[in-house]
Amino acid sequence: MTVTLGVDLGGTKIQVVAITNRRVVGEARHLTPQTDAQAVVDEIIAAAREAAGTGTVKAVGVGTPGSITSEGHVSMAANVPGFMHDVPLGPSVSKAFDGVPVTVDNDVRAASMGEFHRGAGRPFRDLLGVFVGTGVGGGVIIDGKLRRGRGNAGEIGHTVVRDGGRECTCGRRGCLEAYAGRMSIERAARRKQADGAQTVLFDVMKRKGRDRVTSSVIAEALDRGDELTRSLIDQAVDALGIAIANAQNILDVEAVIVGGGLGDRLGPPFVRRVAEAMRPRLRVPEHEPAVLTTQLGDLSGAVGAAVIAGG
Repeated sequence: MTVTLGVDLGGTKIQVVAITNRRVVGEARHLTPQTDAQAVVDEIIAAAREAAGTGTVKAVGVGTPGSITSEGHVSMAANVPGFMHDVPLGPSVSKAFDGVPVTVDNDVRAASMGEFHRGAGRPFRDLLGVFVGTGVGGGVIIDGKLRRGRGNAGEIGHTVVRDGGRECTCGRRGCLEAYAGRMSIERAARRKQADGAQTVLFDVMKRKGRDRVTSSVIAEALDRGDELTRSLIDQAVDALGIAIANAQNILDVEAVIVGGGLGDRLGPPFVRRVAEAMRPRLRVPEHEPAVLTTQLGDLSGAVGAAVIAGG
């Protein structure tokens, strides 16, 4: 059996799928090492081999945060250990699989393509994908084609929603990611706790054996009525509403698909709240886009990476 592999690299997990004839025939999910770039690359290769099983790999697609060169090198990925500086990700993966072609693209653009071709985006020609995870990223598809621009199209996470607001991982202030990304939510919660605020968030994190605040940790803290977590998620929802409305006022797409670790875990109620926060800020509310959850869930990015690689 010949397979195309799709890899979704995130700050906390590496998800890989093997695809044949548009069907997922193998999967692997590994934790992202929190040490250095080489450990991350090695883990990607291990997860890819596990997903491929006994299949013959004909191509690999990798979705990754950061800035990507045409040769498949990655840098400026603040949420992946060691990936702020140049990492030859594409060449390393290709070498591990005997020189097969490897396509490296932005992780959220890949996830948007996954939903467009195989998920919730199939009825539409134009859509905006917004994926809320460790950070916040976006993908724009216009008239059926992924918009890459000069390499940074779709970076909704770094649009400013609060002038002079919270510091973002990119070094600027007030970005959407500084309010809705899991890493930024954790940092804000730690600051509030240090100032005396009460929260069960970090107790839940420790009980689950996590060293980071994950989407499931946030979900449980909300279920337990934690006021600090609720307040931070309220701010995330409002920031998402502002950013998506601004993007919609420019792009006028048919649909917005909200996913990522946090979007998928909190599900339809969270996405409905984002739509409600967006609505009053639309220039033409009678042309409101459909605001949808993903259909592929955790597999959006990996399936999309495989699609980009020809799978």
